[in-house]
Amino acid sequence: MKFIKTIFICIIAISLTSCASGYKMIVPETVNYISTHETDGVKLEYKYDLLEKKYAKKELKKGVKIVAVKITNNSENDLVFGKDVKLTYGNGTEIYAMDNEKAFKALRQSVPTYLLYLLLTPVNLYTYKTNSYGMQETTSTTPIGFVLGPGITALNMITAGSANKKFKTEMLNYNINGTMIKSGETKYGLLGIKTDSFDALKLKVE
Repeated sequence: MKFIKTIFICIIAISLTSCASGYKMIVPETVNYISTHETDGVKLEYKYDLLEKKYAKKELKKGVKIVAVKITNNSENDLVFGKDVKLTYGNGTEIYAMDNEKAFKALRQSVPTYLLYLLLTPVNLYTYKTNSYGMQETTSTTPIGFVLGPGITALNMITAGSANKKFKTEMLNYNINGTMIKSGETKYGLLGIKTDSFDALKLKVE
């Protein structure tokens, strides 16, 4: 017997199961910061290009960048990030830091989208044989779609849901907006900013 469309179906299955992506934790304390700026005794270290796979593509599509920051307060005063010390571009233009919840919502994977893979449910696997007249005729039909469709759907939804949960948890845990940075203290955070580029950043202390 000869299996037709088997390779084609396998390719579809492999490609679809790779659609949803996991989330690799950033952990700002472990980031290798290269870019720095210091003013009035306050040092900023930061890094762009932190997200991978689906989330990195979302950054490009939505025009939102996630930035890891490390701020060391060597001044004599306690400072509140977003009030006493603010993030600006290199030209001095103040940056609007998005609410971390909103930044997450802009970049999260859409879990319900993977329900579309249920459209694979009607897929059948056919086997053929050549009859005495040299014509191919179907010998059996296996409704593999009943496993393939729901299986791929569930796998993608679980993967995307788990990744989104990790992403949201990290964004909320490292929300530095409104955080007090005491004299001599170092704070780490994740910020979402609306930009399509990787402009230089600096701090403005008020």
